[in-house]
Amino acid sequence: MPQVRLTGQLVCKHVDEVATVIEYLPPHASLTRAEPGCLWFEVKQTEDPFIWQVEERFIDAAAFAVHQERVAASEWGRMTSRIERRYVVEETDRAES
Repeated sequence: MPQVRLTGQLVCKHVDEVATVIEYLPPHASLTRAEPGCLWFEVKQTEDPFIWQVEERFIDAAAFAVHQERVAASEWGRMTSRIERRYVVEETDRAES
């Protein structure tokens, strides 16, 4: 079964959105990394303080779906729902890890 990889950017439009990401990202990252099937999760602020580089990898589509469901119902999901996401989600061969 292929793994699922999400890459892209979280793009804030104003400083209030940046503050929201800074406040809510640490618990979101901890919860995500603790999920069964999460192989990699990293969100880093870029040189542009309004843009965050996002990289996630899950063991399979089922684990990624569970993650998406959790995020949708989470405080992170609610608080960042208006922040633009420029993501690409793709299945990838395990050998590409």
